[in-house]
Amino acid sequence: YQNVLYETFYVWHGRPMEESRFPQLLDATTTGTTFCVPELVQQQGEHAQRRFIEFFTARIRNRGTRGAYARAAAEFLDWCDRRAVSLQQVTPIVVATYIEQLTAEYSAPTVKLRLAALRSLFDHLVTGQVMPMNPAASVRGPRHVVKKGSTPVLRAEEARQLIDSIEGRSIVGLRDRALIGVMVYSFARVSAAIGMNVEDYYSQGRRMWLRLHEKGGKRHDVPAHHNAEAYLDAYLAVAGIRDEKKGPLFRTVSRRRELTLTRMHRVDVLRMIKRRARQAGISTTVCCHTFRATGITTYLENGGQLEHAQQIAAHESARTTKLYDRTSDAVSLDEIERIMI
Repeated sequence: YQNVLYETFYVWHGRPMEESRFPQLLDATTTGTTFCVPELVQQQGEHAQRRFIEFFTARIRNRGTRGAYARAAAEFLDWCDRRAVSLQQVTPIVVATYIEQLTAEYSAPTVKLRLAALRSLFDHLVTGQVMPMNPAASVRGPRHVVKKGSTPVLRAEEARQLIDSIEGRSIVGLRDRALIGVMVYSFARVSAAIGMNVEDYYSQGRRMWLRLHEKGGKRHDVPAHHNAEAYLDAYLAVAGIRDEKKGPLFRTVSRRRELTLTRMHRVDVLRMIKRRARQAGISTTVCCHTFRATGITTYLENGGQLEHAQQIAAHESARTTKLYDRTSDAVSLDEIERIMI
């Protein structure tokens, strides 16, 4: 419970909260003397503040969703505050104006996510009798039709170049190589990979397996590719954490370049990936999802079946898996080159 409040406070204020302030915040949920909620909510009194905190702590279970919704709420309420619009003065026109401004600055998926966050938050405030109606309910977001994913994909040789460029002499290098290996060879989302505990890399039937904790509370078991197995074994041999079964598999490092007890955050992974790609001389823009898309595309290029890729990636629909498939890109380029002028 404390971690939930800590993470949400960090999103609102952009800085960590001292542990000594936890008791004040926890007490605030019952006394209303909270200091961490946005100013517009504080102006509505004790009940509104408590209801606001309940939305992020009791209603949203997924950490990623909680963070995204908290950022969306904080930015909208700050936008209103700078225009002297109180919470009770927020109408569909105000929300529509804000969404129109976002549409000019951000992609359609980002705008739709932020609108969904506002709808959900205001709905919670309405049912708690903080607001008379949901001002975001009738506001329409931008249209967004997806036929091919926008995630950057590496060619197989680029992915190999990146992995081979990571030195295996330090614990940081071993960790980074193992983490990238898990994402590439199991099509794992970054949240599922860093969510693994040591016990989630296990032996069964004479081979090693990966247990990934995917979205929606799904547990997904995938056989470990021999390369991923080699990277993980090398990492664990030096890390000395094999017996810490309940501890995080991928951990942050201290200033002394030693593993801590803290699980890596996806922001840590993104910074690591960009740094490693830059050091490897990879010009393609990369993100955490790049390795999921790269793994799926390479698998299909080598004759893999779409339904099997869907199963490995733990997608509910093959249409979702197809969004990651970039095998048609090469065909399209060949056709374009036929224009010989």
